[in-house]
Amino acid sequence: MTRIPRIYEASPLKSGQILQLSPDAANHVGRVLRMQAGAPLVLFNGKGGQYSALIEQSDKKSVQVRIGEFSASECESPLAFHLGQVISRGEKMEFTIQKSVELGVDIITPLFSSRCGVKLTGERLAKKIQQWQSIAIAACEQCGRNRVPQIRPALSLEQWLGEESNELKLNLHPRAQYSVNTLPAPNDGVRLLIGPEGGLSDDEILLARQQGFLDILLGPRVLRTETAALTAITALQCRFGDLA
Repeated sequence: MTRIPRIYEASPLKSGQILQLSPDAANHVGRVLRMQAGAPLVLFNGKGGQYSALIEQSDKKSVQVRIGEFSASECESPLAFHLGQVISRGEKMEFTIQKSVELGVDIITPLFSSRCGVKLTGERLAKKIQQWQSIAIAACEQCGRNRVPQIRPALSLEQWLGEESNELKLNLHPRAQYSVNTLPAPNDGVRLLIGPEGGLSDDEILLARQQGFLDILLGPRVLRTETAALTAITALQCRFGDLA
């Protein structure tokens, strides 16, 4: 059975509407997927639920669709999840964002720490945030999520640690007191800190503790930053979320 492509369309959607897709969506449908008139689509705008749709007209520059029935289907995790990820180099950060979205993370805040090897500021940083948001959207199209996680503006680690929050705050540490299986159940979601490739400094670990973060242990092996993020998310979703 052929899988019907799922397309994010930021415009308001309504059953029976004839809609000209936005340039990004039209480029993906018409130029990348090369879909023609009469082909079915699924559209979602990130506000919950999805719509069936049929292509009315399609070329490389524009795509027009007729929107069909609304479905309130959702596959969001019951565990609210905020990932604070110190920015890693190149494709590693993109990979972490993509897979974190697939695993159910709701918010991702890129962080700068003392050992962060990435130097981004100003316009370059703004473009990178925009690129990471596009990766999150594409991951939702692939995995079936109808609510798009937010990629927040980048913060310093100190700023992020200091934000007021009732979430269960967690930081990975090789000599931690807690494992995932011994954590208390979160009442207001999870806020997970993942450090850079060189690890957090002793001062940063101490600051995290002072701000209420619990050190947790994943296992006896040292994991790369992208592996640590996805392993921790998976373990927490298995314990408190919707992964069996």
